[in-house]
Amino acid sequence: MPQLHASPAAPVAATGWLARYRAVRAQSQALCAPLLPEDTVVQPTLDVSPPKWHLAHTTWFWETFLLKEYAPGYQLFHPDYAFLFNSYYNSLGSRVNRADRGTLSRPALADVLAYRAHVDEALGALLGERHDLPAAFYELVELGLQHEQQHQELLATDIKYILSTSPLAPEYLPAAALPASAIEAAPASWLAVPGGIQRIGFQEEGFCFDNELAAHEVLVAPFELQNRLVTNAEYLAFMEAGGYRDFRYWMGEGWDLAQAEGWQAPLYWVQREGAWHRFTHHGLRLVEGAAPVTHLSFYEADAYANWAGARLPTEAEWETAARYFEATPEAGTWLESQRFDPQPLPADADPTQCHQLLGDCWEWTYSAYHAYPGYARAAGALGEYNGKFMVNQLVLRGGSCATPESHIRVSYRNFFHADKRWQFTGIRLARSFNN
Repeated sequence: MPQLHASPAAPVAATGWLARYRAVRAQSQALCAPLLPEDTVVQPTLDVSPPKWHLAHTTWFWETFLLKEYAPGYQLFHPDYAFLFNSYYNSLGSRVNRADRGTLSRPALADVLAYRAHVDEALGALLGERHDLPAAFYELVELGLQHEQQHQELLATDIKYILSTSPLAPEYLPAAALPASAIEAAPASWLAVPGGIQRIGFQEEGFCFDNELAAHEVLVAPFELQNRLVTNAEYLAFMEAGGYRDFRYWMGEGWDLAQAEGWQAPLYWVQREGAWHRFTHHGLRLVEGAAPVTHLSFYEADAYANWAGARLPTEAEWETAARYFEATPEAGTWLESQRFDPQPLPADADPTQCHQLLGDCWEWTYSAYHAYPGYARAAGALGEYNGKFMVNQLVLRGGSCATPESHIRVSYRNFFHADKRWQFTGIRLARSFNN
């Protein structure tokens, strides 16, 4: 996932920072606890970074942007770690090529964990003992926490991809530990969403990333939105109807890619003994028809929408609907559940309400990722965090089952290139009233 960036309006408080810091840092290591040391070094594709690298990079972020600036006398853990664990900050010097992160057999995982402990001790001292630090320090702390939560989502999805490349189809967590889920999904219904002049962007109190700023008005025509995400069973119908063999539903670029890559199903789907299975964090499991379909590129999502006689919503439509239906994260499936899979909407869900807007799957929109009116990049290295990615990508909304619950909000803008499938990406259908 390309990184996002911070708002200058991060909350500043004198208490609670140390507890939050410790909780977020512990969550990152807990995600890696089920792995073998060998698992933490693997990089099977460019989009995936080794778990060991994530643990070190997030630590480098704290060291670089906070400790070096605000902790007098702080001693770097290792002088070469900036070269090894800088991600893409050109203004901070040279770095290991992204494609080569999996070649870093050293430092060992134990050394990376010692690095984390070293930085945690120093940052903990600042948060627990210093009370004279400026507001800018706490704004950076908030950014650091949000940045690490982004990498927690990446850890969850990268771990899945790494384990999926093993012929052994290993479990990350045992399936026996999963709570029971629904076996029948709610029927899909269409909900009318009023149009008009709508205000889009961050409008609440607290933290946001700078790509959510500034709130502005857009004209949205009245439209309809489906009340839930598209399911595996519905997508399977598209597959069985020849959706991957019929160019008429596809963008030309997407059709060429699907043919070149031999796509016949979502990522992680395989046939065993005449039935479709999916690789999950809990090993290879039968495809559950009622669950939301996921691990789809924009091209596949758009092709399905065309086949279904609908379309993908724009990001302005998505946010308009989320505010109209007062979407909240409580009902979603998040990282903390440890399900690591989007969950079916129960059959008795209210058909007049819009469900699964937050959590479960990132929803592709038919909107290019670009700056809102008035956007300006931050000065210095942090200006590289977001603005330079605003080209050739599509916006996704809503969060996923790998997103920490406290990390999401209605105005959150994620973004990927159209071909990306390794994140928990899904489909919600929209249509205009003239359909």
